[in-house]
Amino acid sequence: MSDLKICFMGTPDFARTVLESLVNEGYKVVLCCCQPDKPVGRKKIITAPPVKVFAQEKGIDVFQPDSMRTDEAYETISKYEPDLIITAAYGKILPSKILNIPTMGCVNVHASLLPKYRGAAPVQYAIMNGDKVTGVTIMEMDEGMDTGAMIDKVEVAIRDDVDTETLMSELAVAGSKLLIDTLPKYLNGEILAHAQNNDEATVCGQIKPDQGVIDWNWSAQKIHDMVRALTNWPGASTILDGNKLKIYKTHVAEFEDTDLKPGQIAKAHKKDLFVKCGEGYLAIDELQTAGGKRLQAIDCAHNFKVGTMLGEGV
Repeated sequence: MSDLKICFMGTPDFARTVLESLVNEGYKVVLCCCQPDKPVGRKKIITAPPVKVFAQEKGIDVFQPDSMRTDEAYETISKYEPDLIITAAYGKILPSKILNIPTMGCVNVHASLLPKYRGAAPVQYAIMNGDKVTGVTIMEMDEGMDTGAMIDKVEVAIRDDVDTETLMSELAVAGSKLLIDTLPKYLNGEILAHAQNNDEATVCGQIKPDQGVIDWNWSAQKIHDMVRALTNWPGASTILDGNKLKIYKTHVAEFEDTDLKPGQIAKAHKKDLFVKCGEGYLAIDELQTAGGKRLQAIDCAHNFKVGTMLGEGV
């Protein structure tokens, strides 16, 4: 496989880990395609995606088209004459014109156990839905959204304290190992892909900003799952005295009260900042008030008052 020419497509850290494994294994990556550089942070500093940074460090050509449906995209990729396209969290659906360029097809590294969680945010939805297991699927690509035939899978447990960033890193490592183990067998015909059961398919779209707003009528476990799923973006938040209160880390707490309503602070003492939920109590471990710094509960719980109501309309 040393002469196999690969065009790699991916953008974030998940994809960078997959790309690095291919390079370390000695595969010849002739071109990397990733999303354009984007503004990051409060100062909106234009930042290159992780795949681009790694590719440039290794002397691999980089292509960052706004769309894969242009003549420029087709001509640019075609001139490298790739034998195989491998994608991982690229963020764009490839048209048939691009899919037909490589002589040995196109393979995707997808961060879910397909056909569950086809789409843009499988890791976030797996955590939000309280799943205990997720994984990575190596699949053939077609023109649909993660609808291609499956080559192999690996399962990864979802711990109750894991957030999206950490789970993505774990999935990237597991997926990279699976790809390296599977690719030679697949290309040699030792592994045959099999079709997904579309009746079992679920689809998850892009995460929207309003999905980070906490509904205190939910159970403490559901809110905890939401917080850890959306920590990176858009972040979980509620309202305190008419201002946004950002919540970064939580856990489900053991506590008892008599007459508090969902959204009321149940305990504010030493390191404990507990909120009554529709079912159970949520401990806020790390938070940020409007205009303030990001703090651990142990440093600020005493500033809150038992009975204070959190949420919209307060």
